Amino acid sequence: MATAHILRPKLQTFMARIRHRESSSGIKTLVIGGVGLIFWTMVFAVTYRMLNYFRGVPEIGPLLAGKLLGLILLSFISILLLSNVITALSSFFLAHDLDLLVSSPVDWLHLYLAKLGETLLHSSWMVALMALPIFTAYGVVFDGGWLFAPFVFVVFLPVLIVPAVIGSAVTLILVNVFPARRTKDILSVIAIGAAGILVLLFRIVRPERITRPEGFQNLLDFITILRTPTSPWLPSEWATSSIMNYLVAGRLDPLPIVLLWSTAASFVVLGSLLHRAAYANGFTKAQEGAERFVKGRFWRVILYPIVHPLSVSKREFVIKDIKLFFRDTTQWSQLILLGVLVIIYLFNIRALPLFTGEEVPFFLITVISFLNLALAGFVLAAIAARFIFPAISLEGRQMWLLRSSPLDLRALIWSKYWIGTIPLLVLALVITIFTNILLQATPFMMGVSVGTIILLTLSISAMALGFGALFPQFETENAAQIPTSFGGLVFMMTTLGLLAVVIVIEAIPISGYLQATFVGEPISVTPAMIGAFVAVVIVCAMATVIPLRVGLRRMEQFEF
Repeated sequence: MATAHILRPKLQTFMARIRHRESSSGIKTLVIGGVGLIFWTMVFAVTYRMLNYFRGVPEIGPLLAGKLLGLILLSFISILLLSNVITALSSFFLAHDLDLLVSSPVDWLHLYLAKLGETLLHSSWMVALMALPIFTAYGVVFDGGWLFAPFVFVVFLPVLIVPAVIGSAVTLILVNVFPARRTKDILSVIAIGAAGILVLLFRIVRPERITRPEGFQNLLDFITILRTPTSPWLPSEWATSSIMNYLVAGRLDPLPIVLLWSTAASFVVLGSLLHRAAYANGFTKAQEGAERFVKGRFWRVILYPIVHPLSVSKREFVIKDIKLFFRDTTQWSQLILLGVLVIIYLFNIRALPLFTGEEVPFFLITVISFLNLALAGFVLAAIAARFIFPAISLEGRQMWLLRSSPLDLRALIWSKYWIGTIPLLVLALVITIFTNILLQATPFMMGVSVGTIILLTLSISAMALGFGALFPQFETENAAQIPTSFGGLVFMMTTLGLLAVVIVIEAIPISGYLQATFVGEPISVTPAMIGAFVAVVIVCAMATVIPLRVGLRRMEQFEF
């Protein structure tokens, strides 16, 4: 089959990389496997605990489990839509093998199916791995049996196919409107559209209603909401209905499966027809050069007065990195989505079942405000992995020029550190301060939260830059692939360890604060409290200085 022949070089390259990694980096494989196993175990444990609790609730337990599965699948589809649009841009228009494939006597349908399969694989593998422990928990709790695994595969595969076809079609239309290499225009439309769709879906679903049954007039209204699908026209609802009927009712309902596969097949046919009509013109436009976004006059007016007090080398490094950031649309366009996610993050805090008009216990507010530090730290780590960790790798072969020039590498690494740290610190303070204001936290908790998040931000940025220098990816073509490398995984693991250490240490003064408030005693500064805060400062200082020094030494040893 011609489609298989087109995909064979990709498969052979992938297998060769696996064999090379197995022979040269067994430790990396072991670490990645161990981390993946731990992650799957945690997801399975959380899902299993929730489903086990739902199953123990008479009458409405299966309804809650079905609603949870529907929300999960709907979230997967929204993620897959954006992922497929971005991935299809590289697979269909910017891949290196397209010059040979398009000029060869390969049938257009086989080319479309091959690139669609490649897009599906690259954009959906992470979602599939995330769904594996979730479906396993459903099968274990509801006694799905051995046939449940192949049944889920049959149901879940069309859920992956439909977003892949839609994403490829949207990319094809956008490329025919804008040249593919002018990714500024394309990804701006994608980011704004994805942000709007994300907010719209979130408000339509309104998941906070499920956690607040007291907001309904009676039990019947609450059960009606649980029985009502989010949207009867979405594949996620068909898949949920099919899976829950199999698990709860013990019967196989063929209608949702027929709807899933007929919809997927219809979308593939329509997508192939659109590909035949518009791909040639879109591929021709993809060969056009990129348009410059950053103009010299803009930076002279806005940026130069700000960085003028710096030394010459630091000033030029800062200007260079900022210009490169805004020239790479795959980087700056994600700031739009980042802003939307911050708004949703704060909205989730506001939607907690604390703001019901009743007086909220002081203990609960303090605990949530304290635990919010860990969640905010995890968000900052994920953002640093996406924007700061790739900073060294994005220099590419130009790093050889920087090393061979008389420029000081310390100026380079410090410029990259502060360029990434300052925006991240602003974001961290916004999240922390507004969250504590919404929770009506005490001045003590506000001070602890702000001080801790500042220390964590400085440390996380330094660790991201240091690990990025230790595990560079100079040959990568896409900045979005760098955080998913082995170095990115090690960085996230180390950051989670830092967050755990800081939270455990600060639990000592926080518990003392809660005890003193509970018994009505005045809050006093004890040696244990001072020692805990000093320990946090020392840990964060070490997590800031050591990675930067190690990263600098590694940069001085780069060989090309």
